[in-house]
Amino acid sequence: MKRWLKIGLIGIGVVLIVMLGAVAWFLSQALPVGTGITAKYLCSSTFISQRDPEIVYQEDVAPIDPLLKPVAWRVNSENKTVSADYLGLFNSTAIYREGCGCSLVIGATEEKMRQQTFYKHPAAGVQPARRDDLPWPEGSQGPVDPASLGLDRAKLQKALDVAFGESGPDKPKKTRAIIVVYDGRLAAERYADGFHKDMSLLGWSMSKSVTNALVGIQVKNRWLDIKAPAPVAEWQNDGNPRREITIDQLLRMSDGLKFEELYLPPDDTTRMLFESYDFAAYAAGQPVVAKPDARWNYSSGSANIIARIVRQTAEKNYPNYYTFIRDELFHKIGMYSAVMEADASGTFVGSSYTFATPRDWARFGLLYLQDGVWQGERILPPGWVKYSTSPTPQHPRGEYGALFWLNAGSPSDPTDRRWPSAPRDAFAASGFQEQKVIIIPSEKLVLVRFGATSDRKSWNSDEFIANVLAALPE
Repeated sequence: MKRWLKIGLIGIGVVLIVMLGAVAWFLSQALPVGTGITAKYLCSSTFISQRDPEIVYQEDVAPIDPLLKPVAWRVNSENKTVSADYLGLFNSTAIYREGCGCSLVIGATEEKMRQQTFYKHPAAGVQPARRDDLPWPEGSQGPVDPASLGLDRAKLQKALDVAFGESGPDKPKKTRAIIVVYDGRLAAERYADGFHKDMSLLGWSMSKSVTNALVGIQVKNRWLDIKAPAPVAEWQNDGNPRREITIDQLLRMSDGLKFEELYLPPDDTTRMLFESYDFAAYAAGQPVVAKPDARWNYSSGSANIIARIVRQTAEKNYPNYYTFIRDELFHKIGMYSAVMEADASGTFVGSSYTFATPRDWARFGLLYLQDGVWQGERILPPGWVKYSTSPTPQHPRGEYGALFWLNAGSPSDPTDRRWPSAPRDAFAASGFQEQKVIIIPSEKLVLVRFGATSDRKSWNSDEFIANVLAALPE
């Protein structure tokens, strides 16, 4: 064999070995995440949303990633657990606990996790009954006649038709719920087959905006000062560059911490959500890559650091801190269906895991539309909504405030904004697969949208907003 051919073959062999090694490493990182996603998603959908797990797997889980298709899973209805296994090589288990939803069993045994006492069974609290003889939001009645509010019924109907309409099978919208609230009243709602008004749905990163509300309540109670350094235990040693990071900088995601939000294993988000015992500890351990307030970087890690701060602060005043979440926010505004799921350490996942019915998500939006006041009672401190919707200077298009997405536009060109058809005062809680609670104060509107839109280009929020605005009184 000629020398050059032999060298070439050796070179090809080395390249193949390196490539195989890289593939093996990637799979060793990705497959545990895949079993975690499957177990957690199916657990929550089965025991909170009460959906058929087989349908959930086919319609929601498998489309997320082709690597998930070979995952075998099993639901144990008696113990309320879901296990997922990848060819016997990797496995994950998620458990359901009444009051705090599902958590992956990581860093602790299932028995130890079931013994955690950060919440009490909901039956131990008093949950007001929803009155059937009252309109939404006070009661459980359905939409009023849009015409009674001055809305164009036909145009509003068209807005819903377009929101649910599919242009083809290649990039489906999979819209599952739409709610339109105008001037404080439920003007329209529609659900896809298999979904209904009493089904709790996952808001994904809309949870960040709920976390904003919990911080606001603690600010109102004078428990927290958002301009003060964040009380994070991992940062308190002398000389730690993270010691001066403030709660405000965490809320605005301008804290300077490294965090990769790609949802591609092994990025920081998947490691945190599907491989970590304490999500906040994972995020707090990330290095500083920029001075605080020097850059903006979207980070679920920052939201979970805030969640642990909220928990630890609430525990100084409540024996069971979930009581704080329920009594100070959810029950105050009638979000009786809401569940904020916890990580294995018992801290609610402020970045990603809040469930509630679409109507209750609309109640959350109405709270912000009303400047944090609910039926005459101030839930959020004066000025909190204005603070939350003030653009973070580091974001070039004025698109982000304090755990809310904004429509302010570029300071140099206000027409260059997220939703050109919407007024500049529009803002939103927004989550994975195009979950939305859009609040437009100047138009007295709250819009809620749920779906399973894998390709975000398939859903057009600007078009949806424009179609609803067309139905408003002139």
